Amino acid sequence: MSVDEVLEAQKQVCAVHGVDFCLIEPDAIVGASRNHGLEAPTHGLRHADAGDSSGWFLWSGEYSAADDFFEPVHLRHLIERAPEVIRYLALPPGFRFLNDDACYEDIWFDEALLLP
Repeated sequence: MSVDEVLEAQKQVCAVHGVDFCLIEPDAIVGASRNHGLEAPTHGLRHADAGDSSGWFLWSGEYSAADDFFEPVHLRHLIERAPEVIRYLALPPGFRFLNDDACYEDIWFDEALLLP
């Protein structure tokens, strides 16, 4: 997927949901589970940006509260590692998504993600 195709897909997701397009920089950090992309479904949620963090956390299958469940990944590496989720990553803080291999997709706003 080219950069232009990624941006267009992100803009479409934001437009469908009537929200602002919130681009994250290629060097921004995303928290991705070590099993991300290995199981279905894929989950994503976005807290408010903080420093070099985009606020995004992605995982596959069941969530774990283990300290090492998420690892920091630069967005530019995530594009290669998990291209199927890139279209969601311009959604603003407070959004979540869920998708699976059977074309199921759900995108919603979760105000609790914005609470301190």
